[in-house]
Amino acid sequence: MQLRTTASVFGAALALAAATAFAGPLDKTECIAPAKPGGGFDLTCKLAQSGLMGGNYISDPMRVTYMPGGIGAVAYNAIVAQRPAENNTIVAFSGGSLLNLAQGKFGRYNVNDVRWVAAVGTDYGAIIVAENSPYKTLGDLVAAIKANPSKIVFGAGGTVGSQDWMKAALTAKAAGLDPRKMRFVAFEGGGEASTALQGGHVQVYSGDASEAEEQIKAGAKMRVLAVMSDKRLQGSLADVPTAKEQGLDVEWPIIRGFYVGPKVSDADYQVWVDTFDKMMATPEFAKLQAERGLFPFALTGAKLDAYVKQRVAEYAKEAADFGLNVAK
Repeated sequence: MQLRTTASVFGAALALAAATAFAGPLDKTECIAPAKPGGGFDLTCKLAQSGLMGGNYISDPMRVTYMPGGIGAVAYNAIVAQRPAENNTIVAFSGGSLLNLAQGKFGRYNVNDVRWVAAVGTDYGAIIVAENSPYKTLGDLVAAIKANPSKIVFGAGGTVGSQDWMKAALTAKAAGLDPRKMRFVAFEGGGEASTALQGGHVQVYSGDASEAEEQIKAGAKMRVLAVMSDKRLQGSLADVPTAKEQGLDVEWPIIRGFYVGPKVSDADYQVWVDTFDKMMATPEFAKLQAERGLFPFALTGAKLDAYVKQRVAEYAKEAADFGLNVAK
């Protein structure tokens, strides 16, 4: 009896060791949202969680953990320095993360220090006015800015150098105004900015298309003058022209996606890439994406890596042009 018990315990230990040794990247998965619960990073992780679980790409529910700080800086440093080889951990990133990387806000680490896996959707910048605004087109707004720059106040979430500030600065620059002389009021988030817009405290809100779409559906008295996309969007904003259509060469995609640590093996990295490719090709994923206010955008592997590095370089140039710090 004792021999059989010992043998069974020994066999179980061997089985556990084997299972641990051969645990793959899709076993006991975790997604790190580099912020508090709620918001864009949480949304991004929940999208992966729903898509992977619903499509049976993973057998165990994906765990979502929160690591706030610096629009992704704390999580980036933790993965690179402390957890570089965790093959079953993905980390959410956004266009704001890339903008901060371009400005050197992630400390000693740069865009080359992680492995970029997949972009799973995008939002776009938008130029928004109050419903009763006299400005009916982007051209009307530009004319008003040129006629009297001090009369037009931009409002948005974030301080100087943030995504929303950059959207306002690019709009002002394209209109012929020195961005450093534009009037800008920083709010804690889009909700406060839209309230200020509707109250007449600011004349323009440089926000996000999907956020504006949801707020308008909920009854906000606002109107979108332009979207900062390469072509018109689908859905309720389909009739809104792009900034380029109206003479301002401004685009601002806000991609959302994932990266893994720098020491994750090529084989495990490829498993993630292939899995996201399969998942994002399904109509079920498209529905999940739309439910979360994201527009279609799918890039993985080497193509995403090239895109991310190109965007960071572009952000660095734009930041330098506006007199902001850039990564060394």
